[in-house]
Amino acid sequence: MKLSDLSADEVFEMAKQIEKNGARFYRQAANCVVDDKNKQVLMQLAEMEDEHFATFTAMQQQLSAEERAAVVFDPDDELGLYLAAMADTRVFDVHTDPCAQLTPGSTAADVLETAIGLEKDSIVFYTGMLDLVPEKLGQHRLQDIIKQEIGHIAILSRELAAIAG
Repeated sequence: MKLSDLSADEVFEMAKQIEKNGARFYRQAANCVVDDKNKQVLMQLAEMEDEHFATFTAMQQQLSAEERAAVVFDPDDELGLYLAAMADTRVFDVHTDPCAQLTPGSTAADVLETAIGLEKDSIVFYTGMLDLVPEKLGQHRLQDIIKQEIGHIAILSRELAAIAG
C-alpha cells in the first residue's frame, strides 16, 4: 500500500487492528502466568486496549465522506510503508500466536519484558500516525492514547521491578 493511497479511514483501521491484537496478546499472556497479581495486571492492560479500540472506532465514525476518501500526502511513500509494516508485523504481530512468545515455562518477568517491548513498538507506531491524523480528526485523542501506552510501560516496569525485587 502506498501512502498516497492511504486515507484517514485506513489509518484508523490499522490502529484498531493493533489494539485488537494487543488485547488478545494480554488476555492470552494472562493465561501463561500463574501469579494472580500479574494475571490481573495483564487483564487490566487488555481492557485498556479494548478502550483504545473503542476510541479509534468513535474517531473513525466521526470522519466525513470527504475525510474517509482524503489522501494523506507523502511524496516518497515512506511513512505509509513503515506504518503498514508496523501494523502487520511489529506491534502485536498478527501472524504469530501471542503465547508462542510465552511458553508455559515463561516467568512473569518474561511476560512483562515481552509486553514492555510491544508497548514501545505501539508508541513508535502511534507517534508516526500523528503526522497522518489532522487535529480536526482527533489528533489530540491519539496523543492521549500515546500517553496511555506510556502509562502501560510504567505499569509493566513497576511490576517487573517488584518481581526483580
